[in-house]
Amino acid sequence: MPCLNVSTNVNLEGVDTSPILSEISKAVANIIGKPEAYVMVLLKGSVPMSFGGSEENSAFGELTSIGGLNADVNKKLSAAIAAILEDKISVSKSRFFIKFTDTKGSNFGWNGSTF
Repeated sequence: MPCLNVSTNVNLEGVDTSPILSEISKAVANIIGKPEAYVMVLLKGSVPMSFGGSEENSAFGELTSIGGLNADVNKKLSAAIAAILEDKISVSKSRFFIKFTDTKGSNFGWNGSTF
């Protein structure tokens, strides 16, 4: 049940976000090794954001997963997601932070219960 929440100061109005969501979803599933059917990706644009004192294009991501995260996987996820954001919405890899959280199933609700 990996869930990736990405906020960016890039205006996404008029941008076809479907390919972005699809690419990120596939990358997360493949790198973590979980079925894509359980991957959720949220992408919020036009979020007031400053990075390093500048309001140039930037983004912040938070990825939560029940298992599957470790130092090697996190590096691969960071690289893949940053590359997609750079390619699709012009957020430089150097202007993207991502926070990883590995949680227990009892801490994540789904389908009216918990995992």
